Amino acid sequence: MDALIYTAMSGAERVLRAQQVHANNLANADTAGFRANLELSSSRQVQGAGYAARHLNELSSDAVSAREGSQRDTGRELDVAIQGPGLFAVQVTQGGASREAYTRAGGFSVDADGQLRLDRHAVLGEGGPVTLPPFSKLEISADGVISVRNGDAATLQQVDRLKLVNPEFSQLRKDEAGLLVARNGEPLPADANVRVAGGRLEGSNVVAVEEMVATMNLSRDFEIQMRLFKSADTMAEAGNRLIRD
Repeated sequence: MDALIYTAMSGAERVLRAQQVHANNLANADTAGFRANLELSSSRQVQGAGYAARHLNELSSDAVSAREGSQRDTGRELDVAIQGPGLFAVQVTQGGASREAYTRAGGFSVDADGQLRLDRHAVLGEGGPVTLPPFSKLEISADGVISVRNGDAATLQQVDRLKLVNPEFSQLRKDEAGLLVARNGEPLPADANVRVAGGRLEGSNVVAVEEMVATMNLSRDFEIQMRLFKSADTMAEAGNRLIRD
């Protein structure tokens, strides 16, 4: 009966945490480049003498879906969408230290210093953060080459090339900021085969219907765990009556 209580308690906790994962996915159904979180469960033995038969459920939610999101034309020259598999590389600075992270979001901007940015993160090129000279026109080719034209110049000048990577999604996890990072903590190599399209944005890969169905299934699972708790309570009362008698 003690083992049954552990089973019901651990199952109920997993359901509550899994519901949070799917609620977060639904909340980001319209976030450009968002990758849906996946829930992965594993068991862990309870430590201590006499608990060898007791196991708790552990839920990991840092894995992500590799499915591509839908794309739309924006016509904005700083919007870029990856065609097929691949990721953009950005530089994340925290506590004075910098690390590399990855994303499918391509709604870039240029700050006052000419640095290409994704929100507050510097976008990486072949030689580090991309810095652009003053320009009147910008183009990003299919292979990620960034070219600009200044003023009335007749031709475009190549400035840098976006760092594009194409790892297996099993090698990645999602960090606290919602960006993807390598599980081993090392920067990923650039892949020259990744292709992009300018003037487009990729949306979230969350499928709202799937998330709603998963949430309803989890609600039914929670009801089952509560019934197990009630059954354990009933059996405990029956045992106490036998001892008293």
